[in-house]
Amino acid sequence: MSTDIANVATATRSIRNPVLAGFHPDPSILRVGDDYYLATSTFEWYPGVRVHHSRDLVNWRTLGGVITDRRLLDLRGCGDSNGVWAPDLTYHDGQFHLVYSDVASFASGYWDPQNFLVTAEDITGPWSDPVKLHGRGFDAALFHDDDGTSWLLSMSADWRPGRDRFGGIEIQQYDRAARSLVGRPRILFTGTPVGVTEGPHLYRHDGWYWLITAEGGTSWEHQVTVARSRELFGPYEVDPDGPLLTSVGRPELRLQKAGHGSLVRTQDGEWYLAHLVGRPYSPLGSCVLGRETAIQRVEWPADGWPKIAGGVPADEVVAPDLPAHPWPAEPDTDHFDAPELSLCWSTLRRPATADWVDLHSRPSHLRIHGGQSPVGRQAPSLVGRRVGAMHCSLETVLEFDPVDHRQLAGITAYYNTLNWHHLYLTRADDGRTVLELLSSDNGRRTPYPELSVDASGVDRVGLRAVFDGPVVRFDYDLGAGWQRLPVDLDATILSDEHAALIIDGEPAAWGFTGAFLGLWVQDLGGDGAYADFDLATYREQ
Repeated sequence: MSTDIANVATATRSIRNPVLAGFHPDPSILRVGDDYYLATSTFEWYPGVRVHHSRDLVNWRTLGGVITDRRLLDLRGCGDSNGVWAPDLTYHDGQFHLVYSDVASFASGYWDPQNFLVTAEDITGPWSDPVKLHGRGFDAALFHDDDGTSWLLSMSADWRPGRDRFGGIEIQQYDRAARSLVGRPRILFTGTPVGVTEGPHLYRHDGWYWLITAEGGTSWEHQVTVARSRELFGPYEVDPDGPLLTSVGRPELRLQKAGHGSLVRTQDGEWYLAHLVGRPYSPLGSCVLGRETAIQRVEWPADGWPKIAGGVPADEVVAPDLPAHPWPAEPDTDHFDAPELSLCWSTLRRPATADWVDLHSRPSHLRIHGGQSPVGRQAPSLVGRRVGAMHCSLETVLEFDPVDHRQLAGITAYYNTLNWHHLYLTRADDGRTVLELLSSDNGRRTPYPELSVDASGVDRVGLRAVFDGPVVRFDYDLGAGWQRLPVDLDATILSDEHAALIIDGEPAAWGFTGAFLGLWVQDLGGDGAYADFDLATYREQ
């Protein structure tokens, strides 16, 4: 056996977590034949519902997003951490079924969720027009029973003051032929005293119906709860040994926030759980990388309850005995030679359509037509990629000729409309082209006029954003080599924890998305400004 083959074989003996690093929360895992698919939430970013593919549960590749246009989802005006929550991917009668929630708000006990279903014969599409389902709660999921019926589950939201807003898990039949819900909904399960019962997935195994739910909220108190019943409508008995998985009370664990899981059975009858985790930079500290996806091995004895070793998330677990199937490595540098954006990129609140993302007018360049300000929620022009490691960087070469201070183009370390760092070219009042830095911390903007750099007469400007643990730094190159801006910026403001805001016990803001590195162009006067990016190189250390 060659060294390379031996290394591959060794690598496939264990699953190293997280399997999807960076912003990949709420995993729904599915096996079809020898292929494994995993769908995750995308919130205000296009394409919606990011899907990954594996053949061994160890090596994963992205297939991009399912929801690529406004026919399937319209995110104009979408608030921070609104949009696509907790998709569910199933396969039945030769079709993939994808259910997703578009959550419009979460203030004062309201969510305004709307659930949709799309179908396709192939995971890469084309996907059907969306079927509009109910809006009674989010985290909707389909269950296909052995008798051929299909059922929609979701959490049941209760807006009334003084009531538990997580009113339990409800179920309603879905008629696949009619493409509509039928019959009356009923509450299936009201959860445990831990509360915040959501994220339902239902399975049939060993003569039981098994209900998997997320409880405790999506942060430090998160857990996976298991309940079972001989009958579809219950009653459901909760595992007397407690949660299947949680990080609660274990601040020393590298993987925190363990919860929101879904099960998959291998070709050989082994079971695994895909679930959400976070990696704080300090014990119970900031999770700049957002909520990620991990996989745990599940032991499931006949007539017994499913168990995960220790009931906690492991950094490394035994992989199934499947042939190794690594994928080609993603290139570090995108030269923008393809007719469409690479699958690593996402766009904020609007699809990557040719009216603002242009890969044709100038070969081997990405031309971004400027959009709204940082607080604009209808037409921003930000092309970003997930931060996947505590130490990483994004480097680009920019050509931009701004006419005034309303035109800005550059590179950003971004979380949401209120939390970001931005290094950009613009035009000063005296007519010079200048490189400036601006930060926003919960909407409080901090300029750095003392760091302004004269870039007049420079046609091509190199820009680089660097995540170095809890610090963000920016570099620039005006043609004489790289120079560092002499300031260390706070990376932890680009975290779920920093973005969350509770006022009088009610969420005024949530943080669900993780940090991005991106290319950002603003045309605040609507004068037709655009910027050309020659390349983009992403590296992890």
